[in-house]
Amino acid sequence: MPQPPKQLDASASPREWFGAELRHWRMNVAGLSLQQLAAKAHVSREVIRRIEVGDYNCRLETAIALDRALNTGGVLVRGLGHAFGDRKGHRDDNFCATAPSSGAVTPLRGPMLATETLTAQGSNEPVDRRSFLAVPGLAALAATPGAGRLLSPAQPTHLPKEIQPSDIQELIEAATFLSRLDHQYGGDGIVKQTASTAMMWAEDLLHVSCAPGLRQQLFAAVARLGVVVGASQFDAYAHQDARQTFRFAAACAEEAKEWHLRAKSYSFLSRQAVWIGEPDEGLTFAELGLARADRLTATERAMLHTARARAFAKMGEVQQTLSAVGDADDAFAHTHPQEDPPWMAYYDEAQHNGDTGHALYDLALRGHDPTRAARRLITAVKGHGDRYARSRAISRTKLASLTMATGDPDQAAHIGHQALSEVGNLHSRRAVDDIRELGRFAASHRTNGNAVSLLERVSTTVPA
Repeated sequence: MPQPPKQLDASASPREWFGAELRHWRMNVAGLSLQQLAAKAHVSREVIRRIEVGDYNCRLETAIALDRALNTGGVLVRGLGHAFGDRKGHRDDNFCATAPSSGAVTPLRGPMLATETLTAQGSNEPVDRRSFLAVPGLAALAATPGAGRLLSPAQPTHLPKEIQPSDIQELIEAATFLSRLDHQYGGDGIVKQTASTAMMWAEDLLHVSCAPGLRQQLFAAVARLGVVVGASQFDAYAHQDARQTFRFAAACAEEAKEWHLRAKSYSFLSRQAVWIGEPDEGLTFAELGLARADRLTATERAMLHTARARAFAKMGEVQQTLSAVGDADDAFAHTHPQEDPPWMAYYDEAQHNGDTGHALYDLALRGHDPTRAARRLITAVKGHGDRYARSRAISRTKLASLTMATGDPDQAAHIGHQALSEVGNLHSRRAVDDIRELGRFAASHRTNGNAVSLLERVSTTVPA
């Protein structure tokens, strides 16, 4: 006879508070069994059970998956550091146990929370101006050398009276850290909220007294953060916010006379425009980014020529697409990573093949030879490591769709199942939309059992 669930005392310890909070959201809010939540979150049933009874240290990745599956708004990630401590095992001594949430997001109160609340861009939900400091799981990830005070719970919440070099360094470190989260987990959910609140703080810093010698550095740091924040908003489909943030980043880069950041801002503006069905505007942004190309590195020129190729491909301009891909290949052949700014480290051979492969994919769907696109997408999938999980998942999904549309549906289904498993671990609206496209291609093979099986999984995992 099944045993009744262990009774938990949320006030007994931070660990039991966390377990009670998880059980409340699972049973009282979502109405799910352990097995149902395990299937939805792709987390072992036994792991969930042990977390609930306070017998297992919940990891950040697990908390993110559970928050997403239960639609908690980030309650579990917020409580992670309080319950289990940071990487050094330190807990918040100011922990104050509360009853499980009634459904609203109610972060635990601690010294790192500011009293002022604002509304984040693109959201009607109130969030703390510095809510990125109130995410213990993120703070734990950031507890590495060089992470800086900006992502530390000890960071003061008041604006400085005058900009110091340390303030600028914190912006740079925050951009680096958030970019890592965006690439690895996708830009939606808690990453978007964290990035957006960080951007509000950065914008406020531009109104603080700043010595002339630091002014250009400050604007460059804000531009760099803006590129990262815009990228997360783009991935979360907050398109108006993303476009405004990219434009703001480009303006800050120009104020700082930072041609490299200006190029990166226009590259993202181009990619976003192409994505939302405005390839002509995307081409214009790419051309703007190439202004004074002599001041850019070979890698940056390759990045912008790839943006041109993707715009031309969406417009159905075959020869111009192939020419732009050739320009991108020529530039990339002369790349020297040591010459690139730090934020261009992502644009390696895998990224170049993935981006050009996406352009050739659009041509293949119009009836052109799919071999070149497939070859490049395969190279991208093999080359992307876990640090760039989203890029790998998107390229794998495109490869599956290309194979389903032009090749063997059995092989396509195999690739597609791998892509679905990867996308299930991401918070990326772009990746989800690509999966939907794969489902549409699979639907054209109703007599193929493997294609039908993939379509059923797509329909279950990614509702229309």
